Amino acid sequence: MSAFEKMHHQDLPLNGKLEINAGQYSHRGVKQVNEDAIGIRIPDGLMLTTKGAVSVICDGVSAAEAAEKASHISVTNFISDYYSTPDTWGVKRASSQVLTALNRWLFGLGQDYRDARKGYVSTFTALIFKSCSAHLLHVGDSRAYRFRHGELERISRDHISVLNANKRYLARALGLDVKLDVDYRQLALQSQDYYLLTTDGVHDLFTDSELSEVLSLWLNETQEAREVHFRSELADLALFCRHLCELAIERGSEDNVSCQLLGIETLPSQDINDVYQQLSSQPFPPPLSVGMKLDNYLIKQVLHQSQRSQVYLAVNQEGRQVCLKTPSVNYLDDAAYIERFMLESWIGHRIHSPNVVKLLDRDQPKSALYYVTEHLNGMPLSVWISRNPNPSIQEVLMLLKQLESGVRAFHRKETLHQDLKPDNILLTQEGQIKIIDFGSCYIKGVAEITTPLQRDSVLGTADYSAPESVLGYRVSNRGDLFSLAVIAFEMLTGELPFKGRLARCRTKADYQDLIYIPCYELNPLIPTWIDQTLKRALSLDPNHRHGDTSEFIYALQQPIVVKDKREFELPLLETNPVIFWRATTLFFALSTLLLLLFL
Repeated sequence: MSAFEKMHHQDLPLNGKLEINAGQYSHRGVKQVNEDAIGIRIPDGLMLTTKGAVSVICDGVSAAEAAEKASHISVTNFISDYYSTPDTWGVKRASSQVLTALNRWLFGLGQDYRDARKGYVSTFTALIFKSCSAHLLHVGDSRAYRFRHGELERISRDHISVLNANKRYLARALGLDVKLDVDYRQLALQSQDYYLLTTDGVHDLFTDSELSEVLSLWLNETQEAREVHFRSELADLALFCRHLCELAIERGSEDNVSCQLLGIETLPSQDINDVYQQLSSQPFPPPLSVGMKLDNYLIKQVLHQSQRSQVYLAVNQEGRQVCLKTPSVNYLDDAAYIERFMLESWIGHRIHSPNVVKLLDRDQPKSALYYVTEHLNGMPLSVWISRNPNPSIQEVLMLLKQLESGVRAFHRKETLHQDLKPDNILLTQEGQIKIIDFGSCYIKGVAEITTPLQRDSVLGTADYSAPESVLGYRVSNRGDLFSLAVIAFEMLTGELPFKGRLARCRTKADYQDLIYIPCYELNPLIPTWIDQTLKRALSLDPNHRHGDTSEFIYALQQPIVVKDKREFELPLLETNPVIFWRATTLFFALSTLLLLLFL
């Protein structure tokens, strides 16, 4: 564990213990060059918790002139880049982004060749073990197997197109095309699982049942050794991989031979007492009053007190004013509450935006559980709304643009805020918007860490929450978009949408009974296109809303012609004078013809 990880060991709750044994082997076989590449990384400490362990096996396509380079680039760059992605990201997003960039790079390198198949092309199979799950990423004809309870199961499928009995070709691979289609699977782990990865130089020489027999025999022969000494298994795994590769060569393999074997020894603890013991390693600070000190902070004022937390104005050693947030002693024995409080600090240190409050205590040791933020002079957005019943539309759009920028900073880290409301948004004296609360955030990377805690499924404030959040459906970025639209509606009109009845909704039928009241009926100065944009963002079905918050803000600022009820109330002469005069001319022409006939 690095010094940094030791220092911030308590920043992330539920640092579960995942123990993995691993071994690997690769040899050129009968070929002159080894075009296979393998790599395993099992980090320590927080990195193992937030990112997991990675095993990668690649087979450079023999027809490609840069096959050896392609496979080695794929292994080394994937492992390095994956661990460089934000730890708030889930495995699927982090690995997908890395693979997309890696594929484009290999494809670009291969453009010096007339045929892409002769460039930088390689198969790719990876397993990422995080918490109690294995994540498989696969393209090509390398393979991944799972051995559980004496049975071997192939968990990947070969991307091969067969022309005839003697000819087949690789349908998918890294570097083969600018677009990449990767198979992704998530599998639940069990202790004593084994995961086997091979290249075709190995598995083409065995049936699945033969591989299962070889692995079963090895497990039976080494069981006693593993029970006597845990570490002996590390050597056994590597020896098995070598044995399997040599056996493939003996059977007549004409390709490079590579193999990896990983065994799940211990999964993160699911015992609530173990979790609570870890979470409660730091004591709660006592209630503080003016003049008291906590570590190097002198308390100057009590800014906020509630049943759940306290916020104090304090001065640090340099004389700078800061804010301290401490947990309430009412929740001293509540592990889920402690976890969420710790996550507030953890999230705050990872969200960087001029429109999100900044945390200041990252590198300072603490004697108790609390965190420190910058002190902001200003007022909650709720106060601004009450003081500005008839705001300038341009001013509202300017503030919303800042707010969306802060929300987007959360979404870039695959984090949902889930409690956007005017009371959680501060407007500074300089006119800058700041999001100041992280207590309800959903972090994809943390959600993947298994816990025995019963977490709150419904977070946020009912007046501003999206229907899917209240109903317990899957929530996405469009949930925050809905909340942002509610705030925009309130800023423009001084009232909540749907006549303020969102908070009363508990069922799907309740939401279906809601009636949208156009905001221009509450504020006649609001243009029609803004109302149409708000109406779409406030759709009860998230699929009908904008794709993301930036699209919503863009639409608010783009005047467009919208045909709605108000337009049809205007005379035809004003709405479409060409049609009016054509109709008038036709009417008089017909009238003239009728008069001539009668005469």
